[in-house]
Amino acid sequence: MNARRVAGVVLGVGVLLSLVAGVAVTALGVRVEGTSMAPTLQQGDRILVAPGSAGEARRFDVVLLRATGRDALLVKRVIGLPGDRVAVVSTPEEPFQVLLQEGGRGPVYRVVAPQWTAQARRTGACCAPDGKRSARPGMRTVPEGAFFYLGDNPDLSDDSRRYGWGDIGRVEGRVGLRAFPVTSARDVGNRPVLEAYGGPGP
Repeated sequence: MNARRVAGVVLGVGVLLSLVAGVAVTALGVRVEGTSMAPTLQQGDRILVAPGSAGEARRFDVVLLRATGRDALLVKRVIGLPGDRVAVVSTPEEPFQVLLQEGGRGPVYRVVAPQWTAQARRTGACCAPDGKRSARPGMRTVPEGAFFYLGDNPDLSDDSRRYGWGDIGRVEGRVGLRAFPVTSARDVGNRPVLEAYGGPGP
């Protein structure tokens, strides 16, 4: 087989593999609708779920879930796990401070995510006993089998503050990677971190 024919075969296989990958992404990928996870995920991005991750919630992962009483798929970030205590404290100076006490004991931390700081402008408090918005901030314990979730674009996200605690059993999977657009980073990124909180308790 001469070099030209070998190059043609390699090119043909490459094109075929690209077509198969494109079909797989279209068939298996989930298209992001809306801007509630911007800038982490944008309208039109296609994401793939990590195999075997249904029914799991790990802190700060981005997951696909179905909210209680709602059949549509949501893409949100896990914040609080069963037994954690969570709150959202808002002031005109700092409109979106997410507080977390891991396992309901020990120090209270502030959950820090640059994407929140850059976008949060509306004030609001959380949480009521069901995990929804409240008139005043309050540390609430995440029930067994549940989790607290938020969008990365807090002013434009319908999340636990609207729907209440998420049901771990309704998690369809962890977002493993971004498959489209191909020019974007594969890793979802923008993972929050915990830092010491010295402010007043809610």
